[in-house]
Amino acid sequence: MRGGGGCGWARLLLLLLPLLPLPLLGGSAHARGPPQSFELLYNRGVEAFSAGDFEAAVRYLEQALSSRRRLREERLRCRLECGARASLGPVRGGGPAGELRFLRALLERVRCARRCERGDEASGPGEPSAPAGARSLSRSLADVRLDFQKRMPYSYLQQAYSQTNQMEKAAEAAYTFLMANPEHMVVPPEDGNTETVAGAKLVDREAQPHLECYREAVEYYEADEFQLAIESFEQALKEYFTADRECRVLCEWSQSYGDNDHLATTDGFYEVIAGLYSQRLICEHNCVRDLATWPGQLSPIENFLPLHYDYLQFSYYQVGNYVKALECSRSYLLFHPDDEDVKDNVKYYESVLEESMDPQTIRPREDATIFMKRHKLEAELLRSAVVNLGIPYTEQNYWTYDGGQQEDAQVLSEAGSRMAAAPKQSVGKQPVPKPDRDLREGGPLLYSHVKFVYNSEQLNGTQRMLLDNVLSEEECRELQSMASRIMLAGSGYQGEVSPLTPNEKFEGATILRALKFGYEGRVPLKSARLFYDVSEKARKIVQSYFMLNSTLYFSFTHLVCRTPLSDQPQNRDDLSHPIHADNCFLDSDTNECWKEFPLAARDYSAILYMNEDFEGGEFIFTGMDSQTVTASIKPKCGRMVSFSSGRENPHGVKAVTKGQRCAVALWFTLDPLYRELERLQADEMIRQWNHEQSINPKDEL
Repeated sequence: MRGGGGCGWARLLLLLLPLLPLPLLGGSAHARGPPQSFELLYNRGVEAFSAGDFEAAVRYLEQALSSRRRLREERLRCRLECGARASLGPVRGGGPAGELRFLRALLERVRCARRCERGDEASGPGEPSAPAGARSLSRSLADVRLDFQKRMPYSYLQQAYSQTNQMEKAAEAAYTFLMANPEHMVVPPEDGNTETVAGAKLVDREAQPHLECYREAVEYYEADEFQLAIESFEQALKEYFTADRECRVLCEWSQSYGDNDHLATTDGFYEVIAGLYSQRLICEHNCVRDLATWPGQLSPIENFLPLHYDYLQFSYYQVGNYVKALECSRSYLLFHPDDEDVKDNVKYYESVLEESMDPQTIRPREDATIFMKRHKLEAELLRSAVVNLGIPYTEQNYWTYDGGQQEDAQVLSEAGSRMAAAPKQSVGKQPVPKPDRDLREGGPLLYSHVKFVYNSEQLNGTQRMLLDNVLSEEECRELQSMASRIMLAGSGYQGEVSPLTPNEKFEGATILRALKFGYEGRVPLKSARLFYDVSEKARKIVQSYFMLNSTLYFSFTHLVCRTPLSDQPQNRDDLSHPIHADNCFLDSDTNECWKEFPLAARDYSAILYMNEDFEGGEFIFTGMDSQTVTASIKPKCGRMVSFSSGRENPHGVKAVTKGQRCAVALWFTLDPLYRELERLQADEMIRQWNHEQSINPKDEL
């Protein structure tokens, strides 16, 4: 389903309006800055909301969003125009005069940019100008910046619009907030607001065009509408390179340039300049990650930019445009020169075209060629900066993939002299077939000590299982001991201490955080390795028991503990985690579960419990009405519940009333596009450690 979800989305979101989170309203915040700065407008909106003046809250919050958007647009315009006007390119001639000419160009760039951003009256003829407040971002308060990153203005707006009976706008604001905060999608109590908005078309007001075009293109591709897929993928590429240019320009406002204070005190003039430029280069180089990451996600889409060309080469093949197919294949090989499937595709396209033209005249696309040349040069310079300046930076390759090979689409060629097989669809982008959820379960548990308890039928549902002894008592104690030293309040849930119920503290840690703490000696490395190993053990069991034909990948790995707040009653009737489904947004009134990526990429879930010395906290399955409990599971050390992640398995957690409930929560996907990046980084850390210790990874479990 795409952004304009229609009436079903509107109804669901209106049900959720009273439950979406708001920041703590602990008194008024006073931001200092020029009139109409977005920080000041935002704080005024929060103050008005806290005072119950919802009309004023709407006015100020909308003005804050508009002001911030205009500020970004003006800064982009100023820097692009000034960059074209005062180039810092190669300076003719050597010696001191050459350096002085470079300095003159640099000062001219500064003069132009400052006049543009400040809107000074002294601006010369033709000088770009900017609106009032254009300098405010450099003085932004950290908490205001964080709120905008988390889309919290929309959380306020959805409540304020609801209070002023502007339900369509309330639904749109809620939708915008939830697209970056999908973990807040829960089902309200029976007395929740159940009004509907007829004909409401929901739009993510912060949607990124390159991601939306890509999402649309993939949907067309998977529906075999290849001409429409081509148009959308081509537009997605245009939007990507526009977004890349803007991302790089905005790196000029990075707040981290002063972080390396030692450069200013211990190094000379050129070291300081090189250090500052390297920090900007790191920001620009990381645009690859930023542009491939869905809002609200920790990990980017794997192999994102190259996949555009891979999808295109196969789509062009499907419509018979072999010239474009060859062009896109060669573009893809710029990123993955050793990809045997695509190299075979190139040979196939060449054989088809050689009768009518010289295939060697078809070159990779210019945009891909320029992009890769720059990216490789950036990587080389950053490696030099790490060695010569001691700048802490680790190069990440977001274009790797390691998906399981799937069947290749094949057709017979028309000419006997040509290859018999049509181009192959590359690993990592084909629609993944879903398993038969009613029939396929009961596979081996792989480990002799693991005890089978209940299957789907015994748990009154579909694609469910319950196991014991997945962890030993000693392993449970070791994981709990480590958890107390690595957890962050609300980790994985936008940093909020109580994201799911105001009556409990929520803490967690990711797999990469655990391993980093282990390698730094802050926790026993053995304990961090145990977290990694037991999660991999769980993945193997789930894949085997549910008899999956495709590889199951990690989507998110999270160690999580829930603790009731000291001032809460023990007879609470709320839920520690409200009833929900893991890969869709549950609407119990209409028996619908609305899918939206990247949440929809989850296929299976598992919870591995670490303790039982607490009260409450039972895991429950319910019907689609979110009320009828179909199965209740009491956690204990080594117990694991696993299930498919869709609408067939609504579930939640009863209130934890005493003690602390800890578990390893795992989400899995059959689509390698949505693999957890932190898991890939953790895998690499383990491989390096195994190599150093001469340990065979196959012997780890």
